[in-house]
Amino acid sequence: MKRIASLFLVSLFAGAITLGAYKLFFEKDTYQWVVENQKTPFLNTSAIATSAKGAGINEVDFTIAAEKTVNAVVHVKNVSINRGPSNLSDFFYGFERKQTPQVGTGSGVIISPDGFIVTNNHVIANASQLEVILNNKKAYKADIIGADADSDIALLKIDVDRPLPYLAFGNSDNSKIGEWVLAVGNPFSLTSTVTAGIVSAKARSLGRNQSFIQTDAAVNPGNSGGALVNTNGDLIGINTAITSQTGSYVGYSFAVPSNIAKKVVEDIMEFGNVQRGLLGISAANVNSKEAMELGIDEIEGVYISQVSEDSGAEEAGLKEGDVIKQVDNILVRKFSELTGYLSSKRPGDLVEVAIDRDGKRLTKNVTLKKQQTIILPATGFMVKNLSEKDKKTFGVKKGVKIIDVPEGYGRYNLKNKVIVEVDDKEIGNIDDAKEYFGEISKYGRTSFTMLNEKGEKERLILQ
Repeated sequence: MKRIASLFLVSLFAGAITLGAYKLFFEKDTYQWVVENQKTPFLNTSAIATSAKGAGINEVDFTIAAEKTVNAVVHVKNVSINRGPSNLSDFFYGFERKQTPQVGTGSGVIISPDGFIVTNNHVIANASQLEVILNNKKAYKADIIGADADSDIALLKIDVDRPLPYLAFGNSDNSKIGEWVLAVGNPFSLTSTVTAGIVSAKARSLGRNQSFIQTDAAVNPGNSGGALVNTNGDLIGINTAITSQTGSYVGYSFAVPSNIAKKVVEDIMEFGNVQRGLLGISAANVNSKEAMELGIDEIEGVYISQVSEDSGAEEAGLKEGDVIKQVDNILVRKFSELTGYLSSKRPGDLVEVAIDRDGKRLTKNVTLKKQQTIILPATGFMVKNLSEKDKKTFGVKKGVKIIDVPEGYGRYNLKNKVIVEVDDKEIGNIDDAKEYFGEISKYGRTSFTMLNEKGEKERLILQ
């Protein structure tokens, strides 16, 4: 027994001596003592500089932004009337089907103390009656001031007897990928719901040549038209869409940037419609077979495939084959970034366009112009306003020139002819053409008069 105890003590002392020698001669300190009045030392585990704002969610305070936002976001109720399908008995016997009211819901953002509200166009589409409910449960009847389907923005107005809390538009161009944002709205009719996420991407097109802010803040049906704000409470977007196979949120949501929404609202208030300033170029589809054959499928920028006649781009000297790299201070890597920025501009605005031409960097000042082409209702003709050259060639001062037609009209040889009248109504420009062709009924008979380059009149009758 004594021998076992002796062996144990010898082993214990040997281990202690070995450990002490290792600690004394081999192991280096990886810590520092912290005493009172000393700064806490930190050991860097990476050469990457740390953020001054901190990296964790606990570093971000959402409460101020939420308090500034919830009372400025409203619940929008859209009451539309469904008359049901008609049949022959309705026509012959005059039966009147029961009108069924349908209620759709969404959100809106108060943008002025006197009751102007911005929302999505699809929230108020086909409305026979609109009701706006504030966060304090007070309800108002709302009037539609104007709407724009292309940007999916609409402007409403309610009459109030006292100033309302509102949000001012922020600058969405300053938003950054990875920045914290809040989505505020009324999903599933749950009023004043706040969710948080980050900006996941910018200039998402969703296949419609639009430019959305993508976030991972939870957005569900009813959130449409609500506010997307940064942590300062600045309105940087109007929540518009989600991508989902179920109809509910699965991780992605999209908002119209505030710079676009602000411009649409200002145009509606000043002009009654949206004034779009166009650069006057067509961009190559970089995913097409032709783009791959030309080797432009990996180009970072917008490859100009065509420059429109009499456009600001033509006057500034842009050419086919140029690659747009930057507009003003906005870097352009894809087409949606270009269209997104230009959507905040008007005809007459001057933009600085930086291009790559055969490896050389050039800068051109381009004056944006009004839309010169349009696709006509009922027929699908693409027409444009007459240039000065067209007016001389055809010997007219008014009309629209056909530049493309659907395949069904190919045998009529209509391209490059000028339409001057529709049902004896004179056409001055593309606005007149859009209005008159929009009145064409598929059950009626319509005729329009055209001129060829020889000045000869031709008449086509649609039945």
